[in-house]
Amino acid sequence: MIVLTIPKIRCEGCVASVEKAIHSVDATAAIKADIEARRVEVTTDADRQALLAALDAAGYPAEAA
Repeated sequence: MIVLTIPKIRCEGCVASVEKAIHSVDATAAIKADIEARRVEVTTDADRQALLAALDAAGYPAEAA
């Protein structure tokens, strides 16, 4: 599991955008978002750097939590 902090995640619309970015890297990734904590847990075999790059390109820069 990869845990990421995403400071710009503030609503369900943000969550949908984050999920879309993550699924562009791994369509089967399981995602659990916590808007209040601004954290996302991703269960995936994808590379962490690929996820970070996809999120950054989507306008949601993230960092490892």
